[in-house]
Amino acid sequence: MAYINNKVIWVTGASSGIGEALTYELAKKDNVRLIISSRRKEELERVKGNCPQSAQANIRILPLDLSQQETLKLSTEAAVQFFGTVDILINNGGIAQRSLAKDTLISVDRQIMEVDFFGTIALTKFLLPHFLEKKSGHFVTVSSVMGLIGTPYRSGYAAAKHALHGFFDSLRAELWKEHKTIFVTLICPGWVRTNVTLNALVGDGSTLNKMDRTTDHGLSPKVCAEKIIKAIEQQKNEVYIGGAKEVFAVYLKRFFPALFARAVRKLSVR
Repeated sequence: MAYINNKVIWVTGASSGIGEALTYELAKKDNVRLIISSRRKEELERVKGNCPQSAQANIRILPLDLSQQETLKLSTEAAVQFFGTVDILINNGGIAQRSLAKDTLISVDRQIMEVDFFGTIALTKFLLPHFLEKKSGHFVTVSSVMGLIGTPYRSGYAAAKHALHGFFDSLRAELWKEHKTIFVTLICPGWVRTNVTLNALVGDGSTLNKMDRTTDHGLSPKVCAEKIIKAIEQQKNEVYIGGAKEVFAVYLKRFFPALFARAVRKLSVR
């Protein structure tokens, strides 16, 4: 039996992009019960309606805003109450950035960190006691290749994603000794063909409303979702998902950092 079958899975950022694709792919699994979250309830209703009719009875909608930390404890309690448990939390919600550091207001950096980092770890910390009580669970966090490297126009976004790696690597190490049945997986996608660029923040906090060429030529969300699910089923610590260039950049930075530093200056990322 596949590891993911019969699980209760909570997906944030489920109203579009990778989260939407994950919802569709997970809804095909045997007896998977889904909780889907994002800010936009009407978009969550649309996503639920696009799932197979046979799966819709096992899908619950839970709107939330990751920037509103004071509400996230109640959201976590509501998620657990839907089916009596949560087995897997997929931290996928977040916002992106497309602006040079010199042009980006510090308030925008804080906004990105509030959503991409603090909102994510808040949900994780609020759900952790539930996992500890039942002695099982799986935290899956959709980070980015930017959690391992940094490129122009991504300073705040890369910082938030790097922070996620520090937190979840530490959490995994803390849990290992006494809680070997609680898993932590970091997912690092490269370019994926979603609306993330359209909604990305620029220096003054407004949205870009423009598709990057690199994003437009990225991996399809469906393929990305399939690879994420495979990584979850294999209980991987960390996986890189994307084209050859993005994955190569990760290893180049790791083994030849000086060479990477020279190469990234000329990298086309917009």
